[in-house]
Amino acid sequence: MGANTFGEIFTVTTCGESHGPALACIIDNCPPGVAIDEALIQRELDRRRPGSTRFGTPRNEADAVRIISGVFEGKTTGTPIGLIIENTSQRSQDYSEIMHSYRPGHADYTYNLKYGIRDYRGGGRASARETAMRVAAGAIAKAVLTQHYGVKIGGCVTAIGTIYTDRFDPAAALESPFNFADNSKTMQAVLTEYIDNLRVSHDSCGAIIEVRAHGVPVGTGSPVFGRLDATLAHAMMSINAVKGVEIGDGFALARKLGSEARDLIDESGFKSNHCGGILGGIATGQEIVVRMAFKPTSSIMTPGQSVDQYGHCIPDLVTKGRHDPCVGIRAVPIAEAMMALTILDAIMLDTAQCHLVPRAQMYHIPV
Repeated sequence: MGANTFGEIFTVTTCGESHGPALACIIDNCPPGVAIDEALIQRELDRRRPGSTRFGTPRNEADAVRIISGVFEGKTTGTPIGLIIENTSQRSQDYSEIMHSYRPGHADYTYNLKYGIRDYRGGGRASARETAMRVAAGAIAKAVLTQHYGVKIGGCVTAIGTIYTDRFDPAAALESPFNFADNSKTMQAVLTEYIDNLRVSHDSCGAIIEVRAHGVPVGTGSPVFGRLDATLAHAMMSINAVKGVEIGDGFALARKLGSEARDLIDESGFKSNHCGGILGGIATGQEIVVRMAFKPTSSIMTPGQSVDQYGHCIPDLVTKGRHDPCVGIRAVPIAEAMMALTILDAIMLDTAQCHLVPRAQMYHIPV
């Protein structure tokens, strides 16, 4: 499968650059008869839309999606679904000064060395602008999961820089301009001051996002190379700026004893969910829990040392343009979309291989 295509059965292929005329994607093998319209997709896109909050990039894109194929009279037809979003707020001139320079922390150097050419306008294909199409495709995957399998997916930001919460509350996050799990007035005031100070000091911070899926059918996923936790980690690591992924208790399990880390079972069900709803790469039916760490935005106005493509040192390179002080704030719908795409593809793979297995006759542990 090409590097711009995700999935094995339910596949999504995206194209487009940050400062090109448009972004687009093709979704193939979507089941027919799923109720879909542009408004359903637009609601998800509006959650990550640039310009939607003063705490993100000031670039203001409508991100208005158009369905150009695969949907008739409000339902999917089973044929490829085509989606397109036009870019309308490019300011490519902001990047003219760095067309020959490598911005520290960016993909400029690696793209140029790999392809021998790069689109310097906002990072081109390496820009997080590309994730708009993932969110659009993810909205369709969510619709399939909800309508046909009863799977619900939700997420929220649980840490912004040094500020964190132990809560997980997607509903509260929807009411927060930071997509933060704690939407109390006190926390919002703390986060506002923190982000405003970052802007004044021309700096940025990282974030942690947690996403959960409820109702994933038992048996979803495969062993060895097809492990559901492995494909979820792959999906999340494909998101711009993600540098760490954990399933369930993740790295905290390394500090536990075996007697503490096991998810014990009795006739009433699992007694814990330290492994995040996946055992042996296969879903247990419990809630699937994924957490990811986003690095701080590299595009900041603070000067940094780098070189140009000719090897000349640049002691004080400044990255201009319109950027997020914390990319994690707008990344929750992206993470939800990647979880939806991964889980739907895994369910369809499981159906293709194991549809003759009489699971209804087997004992299912309550969850």
